[in-house]
Amino acid sequence: MGITVDEARELMHDWVDSPSLRGHMEAVATCMGGYAAKVAPDQVNDWVVAGLLHDMDYERHPTEEEHPFVGVEHLGTRDDVSPEIIRAILSHADYSGVPREDDMSLYLYAVDELAGFIVACARVRPDGIAELQSKSVLKKLKNLKFAAAVNRDDVRNGAEAIGIELSEHIDNCIGFLRADRERLGI
Repeated sequence: MGITVDEARELMHDWVDSPSLRGHMEAVATCMGGYAAKVAPDQVNDWVVAGLLHDMDYERHPTEEEHPFVGVEHLGTRDDVSPEIIRAILSHADYSGVPREDDMSLYLYAVDELAGFIVACARVRPDGIAELQSKSVLKKLKNLKFAAAVNRDDVRNGAEAIGIELSEHIDNCIGFLRADRERLGI
């Protein structure tokens, strides 16, 4: 039996104190779960776990020399974390040298930066994510000062990697996040 979502969330809380980083990881996990339901329905649990744990070491080990390698090293000591989850987490960082060759890895890369950007867009709206549309997100992507830490190339390349038009990918992720907005606080 693999690690459950609840166990992954507990592990994330053990490693991450920052509410904003936890929120990011939850948003990525939500998008991963939404896409898994469409493309890998028998793997929803593992995709959500990958989303929850992809940045587990970032708060303590934010450098390219350490992240995501420290977290993955810890996950590798556990019997309940599959090699697929570990590979996806490694491959979400371009500099890891681990290629994205499976759907879980491709989708984790595709939703990572975008989920954070959508949350940032929702936070500056009076109605949060309730009425957010992809055209607003696309407009904000052009403003390089807005959510400046978000890598716009990763957002575009992620959509391309999964073979979905960027506006459709944004719509999908908005829908996944909107459905879970109460829990996510957006």
